[in-house]
Amino acid sequence: MINEIIDFYIKSHPVTLFVLAVLALYFFALNWVFLYRFFSLNKWISDENSSLETILMGASHVSDHSFLRHFIKSSSKISKELFDLALYAATKEATKGLSFLSIVASTSPFIGLFGTVVSILDTFSHIGQSSGTMAIIASGVSDALVATASGIFVAIFAYTYHQILKRKAFELSGLLKMQSDSILSKSI
Repeated sequence: MINEIIDFYIKSHPVTLFVLAVLALYFFALNWVFLYRFFSLNKWISDENSSLETILMGASHVSDHSFLRHFIKSSSKISKELFDLALYAATKEATKGLSFLSIVASTSPFIGLFGTVVSILDTFSHIGQSSGTMAIIASGVSDALVATASGIFVAIFAYTYHQILKRKAFELSGLLKMQSDSILSKSI
């Protein structure tokens, strides 16, 4: 296995190796963004869920850990507009990182394809300089396709993570909306 990796490294075009390095950085960054945002959103959802339960049990205010608490404290009058502003701010905070995941999901296949094209061009260049057989072509093309496969691999994870975090943000905004509606209905 290690010999195959070393052989791949020696045979590959420098642009293909650069593309694979970029995709590896993408993969590391998207996993870090996902894990950080996933656990922070889960904690936030848990806090908002317990605050909603407190309100539904009869309390007339949100818990101290609720995101809405900061907005309620800062205003002398509780209104729908205040809660709309809070919901907008919470949505903005909850969706941080989604743009990066979306960009990685959409660009990584193209980055991988670029590495493949350069590597295939290099293979055809070597065929033109020597007597090319089908074995040389097949070997060069199979090595070149590693970049495309890597790009698709990274894109799958980025898109999946994007969808998971998007769903978490939606769940959070729903909890905040339910809390604000409950408080507004009790204050009328």
